[in-house]
Amino acid sequence: SLCICIIIVIPYGKRPTRIEAIMKNKTIVISGGLDPIHVGHVKMIQAAAELGDVTVVLNSDDWLARKKGYVFMPFKERKYLLEQLKGVNEVSAVDDTDGTVCEALYRLQPDMFGNGGDRTSENTPESNVCNELNIEITLLSIISALYGINVSDILDLTSSLIVTPSNHAKT
Repeated sequence: SLCICIIIVIPYGKRPTRIEAIMKNKTIVISGGLDPIHVGHVKMIQAAAELGDVTVVLNSDDWLARKKGYVFMPFKERKYLLEQLKGVNEVSAVDDTDGTVCEALYRLQPDMFGNGGDRTSENTPESNVCNELNIEITLLSIISALYGINVSDILDLTSSLIVTPSNHAKT
């Protein structure tokens, strides 16, 4: 498939409030075991919250046991902690018996699906569902951590990238 990237340079200090308003109406699902919840998870949630309303799809204890061989923090405790975080609108359980969160993506149909640092386009089994439902996949932790820029500086509408002088100098 062909991806067209449009780069828009915005004068320093200017932000397109119309685009910000559009982005704030986006719904974003991020998923994971989050066991234990750590600073990387919190930063990913904060990055997602800069783009819109965040629902955390939390994998089950059974999924964790299959992936890691143990459960450090039970589902109810992880869910409770996540619900206390600023930026989290909802925490949703998922039928992850197939090893994916596809069931939640079909059910919630968000605008964006955010992945953390251990996921790439090559190892995201939910990619087919996202393509089918026209859900944009965004690698939130890579955007915020590796490039040293805030996700709010990247308003990714239909593969557009907005570069400001403050973050352009860092790349």
